[in-house]
Amino acid sequence: METLVFLFSFSALGILYTMNTNPELQEPYMILHVGIAVLVVVFLFYFIITRGNPPKDVLFFVFAEFSFTCIIDLTSALEYDGIISGFMEFYRKTGEPYLGTSYAIMMCYWDGIVHFIMYLMMISKISDRKSYRTLGLFWAGSLCANMSVFIAGIVAGKYGSEIRPAFWINFLFLLTPVLAAILIFTRSQEKQLTGGYNAQQAQCMKLIWRPMDLALVVLLIGAMAFTILRGLVALDSPLEACSMYLKQYEPYLQDPVGFPRVMMLHLFFYGVPMLGAFVYGLLKPRCTWMSDWTLFFAGAVTQCQWAHIGGSLHSHTTAPFRIPDEAFWCVMAANLIYAVIPSLLALRVQSDPYFFLKVAYFPGQTGLPNSEEKDTLITKNK
Repeated sequence: METLVFLFSFSALGILYTMNTNPELQEPYMILHVGIAVLVVVFLFYFIITRGNPPKDVLFFVFAEFSFTCIIDLTSALEYDGIISGFMEFYRKTGEPYLGTSYAIMMCYWDGIVHFIMYLMMISKISDRKSYRTLGLFWAGSLCANMSVFIAGIVAGKYGSEIRPAFWINFLFLLTPVLAAILIFTRSQEKQLTGGYNAQQAQCMKLIWRPMDLALVVLLIGAMAFTILRGLVALDSPLEACSMYLKQYEPYLQDPVGFPRVMMLHLFFYGVPMLGAFVYGLLKPRCTWMSDWTLFFAGAVTQCQWAHIGGSLHSHTTAPFRIPDEAFWCVMAANLIYAVIPSLLALRVQSDPYFFLKVAYFPGQTGLPNSEEKDTLITKNK
């Protein structure tokens, strides 16, 4: 099935070419109507071809539909970068002009490549009746962060006065991953939810005897400080440290397109509490929510940092807002480390989950079992 989705997604090029060469389809409201009609037709196509063997997961249709739009996003990014032409010229004028900003171009590359690969992988797992929970949560975090920053940045930035009818389609791509995330979060876990000997042994160890967790706590606290600094810069704080950071390190945070500022505010108001919660989860055992939320947050931060770093370096960003040459490697290192920290945390939680499991005791048990062979692990499948 993933092969069919892959091939059918490229039919989007034909639709774009037709609209680009037909002036009657280039009116603002006509673009909105055609966009909605195409999404409906794509859904009906997959619904009809799967009627004989319907997918066991309703999110199959979401992933298949969004795979189609990934090709549109990739085409947009490639055309704005001058690599191809003849597909999206009409959209620049009467569709969504803000797609030509450096942030939006990098966002479209992410969606057209990374999200597209994720969709095909999740469709493959659905077809094989395998779990895609890990990948699904990472994708949900990535797309939720992507679209929330994108929509808020359009309204709050310099393009707020140039909103066209096609803008409203973006809310579909914001609400859908939110609902998908809720669905994935509320499903039963397929991994061990309860531990015995191994979990008890891990949870008896203080932080000082867990060097990996200790290092992650230090990194998370550093990430919180970095997030607060950039959030205050985005809020135009008069603090000298904020003014110095803005002028000497990341003037891109004040780019009038609005996306960098909105992203920093998202991370400030939502990221800092999450990072603090993760520190707590590494200190306090049996925080079972760590498994899912670290994946979701890792997807969100990875996407945000990709668009932020790429946008600050892209040629469409005017020179005054690019990273100064003398601070280039310092800023790049800080941003790359910041992007990697949530993924390292998610990897640690997924690879060795015992510290975060609830413990099942044997009847009458007061301490640790005598041997690992007596461990009890209860597994729940979706």
